[in-house]
Amino acid sequence: MIAYRSLLWPAIFTGLALSCTTVPKGDNPSAYTGIERKEFNRLAVRLNLPLLWDNDANGNQTIDPNEVRTLLFYPSQETWSDGKTLTPAFAEAFAKIKALAARGEASDERLRLVEQDLDKGLPTVIYNDLRTLTEAEQAFARSMLKLSAKIDALYARQSGLDAVRAQVPKDEPASQSLFRRNWGPKCRSPQLENNPKCTAIPGMGEVPVDIYPVSLQTDPAFCQTLEKHADSRQLMSPFVVVREKEGRLTPVSYAEAYKDLMTEVAQDLDAAAALLGDNEAALKAYVKAAAGSFRSNNWEPADEAWSRMSATNSRFYLRIGPDETYWEPCSRKAAFHMTFALINKDSLKWQNALAPGLQKMEEDIAKLIGAPYKARKVSFHLPDFIDIIINAGDDRDAFGLTVGQSLPNWGPVANEGRGRTVAMSNVYQDTDSEQMKRQRAESLFAKEDLVHLTTDKEVSIVNTILHEINHNLGPSHEYAYRGKRDGEMFGGQLASMLEELKAQTSGLYFIDALLKQGLIKEETARSLYMDSVTWAFGHISQGMWTARKERKAYSQLAAIQLGLLMKEGAVTFDPKGLAANGKDRGTFHINFAKMHPALVKMAREIGAIKAKGDKAKAEHYTREYVDGNQQLRDMITERYQRLPKQSFVYAVDI
Repeated sequence: MIAYRSLLWPAIFTGLALSCTTVPKGDNPSAYTGIERKEFNRLAVRLNLPLLWDNDANGNQTIDPNEVRTLLFYPSQETWSDGKTLTPAFAEAFAKIKALAARGEASDERLRLVEQDLDKGLPTVIYNDLRTLTEAEQAFARSMLKLSAKIDALYARQSGLDAVRAQVPKDEPASQSLFRRNWGPKCRSPQLENNPKCTAIPGMGEVPVDIYPVSLQTDPAFCQTLEKHADSRQLMSPFVVVREKEGRLTPVSYAEAYKDLMTEVAQDLDAAAALLGDNEAALKAYVKAAAGSFRSNNWEPADEAWSRMSATNSRFYLRIGPDETYWEPCSRKAAFHMTFALINKDSLKWQNALAPGLQKMEEDIAKLIGAPYKARKVSFHLPDFIDIIINAGDDRDAFGLTVGQSLPNWGPVANEGRGRTVAMSNVYQDTDSEQMKRQRAESLFAKEDLVHLTTDKEVSIVNTILHEINHNLGPSHEYAYRGKRDGEMFGGQLASMLEELKAQTSGLYFIDALLKQGLIKEETARSLYMDSVTWAFGHISQGMWTARKERKAYSQLAAIQLGLLMKEGAVTFDPKGLAANGKDRGTFHINFAKMHPALVKMAREIGAIKAKGDKAKAEHYTREYVDGNQQLRDMITERYQRLPKQSFVYAVDI
């Protein structure tokens, strides 16, 4: 699960799905040239324009009508092209971009930092042409596009943004753009997130979240205070907010705290379900159940209906509701999100290959970890491949996005291993992403090591599949030791990091099993290991802690994993080695013969930490590998941050 934000308010979303079909008339210049594509897109973000030059398909270094996209989740919607002609709106936007290009840096320091933070993201479009769908399918897709605005609004309210968004200077498009993209005023790039001057609202830092009383959040240790509270289990339940009433802390259900928006979402889901026919019976059942859950705050009926969906009984993938917890200071409350996608049938190959061995994988992990963990009967879905159409709410981040997910996190469906897992198959496959991946690897590995680096999307997808499978194996969120679940044993932030560390390590542990079963070849196994190490480098480069000292789960697991692999000699570092780019000194090398033995040891130790609630050992790993190895981590960070990180944007033709 890799997850990270952009902002859309309901009032600006009206008519969005139709924005690609109504084209104003007008004359257009014969050519738009004189600016490089990435520079054009960078400046469009600064101007908060819903515009992207997607590609230079014919290589003429000129913006042609079929090369531009109208982006979703912006405060305005414009039609830039009908595919044959660029509109007057585009001519105006192009003039603004050229003027900004000629301006140079902003004179105001805060605004200059805001623009720099925006520049750290490379706009990377997820585009879908849905005009080939049936009329009924298009109608349903339109309903989901409109519904995403209300999920955005719910997540924004949870995040406390309603209280401050009016304070963003209206005459600063860059500040408006940063607030939209970052889900708040703070800069989010690793280089600038700790700079108090880097903010879209002068003088404002982190915004207090709405799910806890503002008065509590002035204390940096308020999460630990809540976790020690006599009513901690009720107060820290994932689907309630904490309110202060008559001097007492009280849990209030999401359905009550956010009744207006949740009622609207439920009504829209009911209307969307009515658009579906018998050929989408499973999806229809889920949409209706989700409507009920938004009214009741009981998410188990929705989970049950959702668990019965698969790649074989629906053309679409939809998940809507509150799920992940990484977004907030205590990592305990579920955030509202929405993923809407098309099913990619390529997943069926891996499902058929891996499904027969799932129970054996659970038994293997249980045997490896040992007592007190005992193997469970598992029956979860193998990962479906999905092609993302849109992400809303907590699913949409300033930088990067989730490439795999296993849900739900709580309840009978999760506890009984009946959850659903997906791998996002249409992301990080664009030319820009592939080039950046290679350039970063060339700065950290010697030339002879790069033979194992591949841009074959199946390699990264297999690593995602293994990671997500292992969220369902071994001790997970619902596992309890001596009556306590992981959040109670470790605290929310540490528990979240350990769960991701367990899934990533156990996933890599099973690469050897795939090799022995003949499901992959030796070179594919090496590419999988190489892909996982470069993935770890990427997260290490994002820093270990947020500005308010919250754990970055993926960064910390990556640092721990790299530290343990180096301790076992599976990854080595040559301080004098010349990198493949011919410029940098200091290179890493993977000793493939030592990878699996190292992973056996790691999977055993990390699984045992979770199984026994060994907080002391977990904190030891943090001290040694997250707070240690600073020099190596600084080197990785410097080399990776030479290039921007993907900032995903969305466009749909329908």
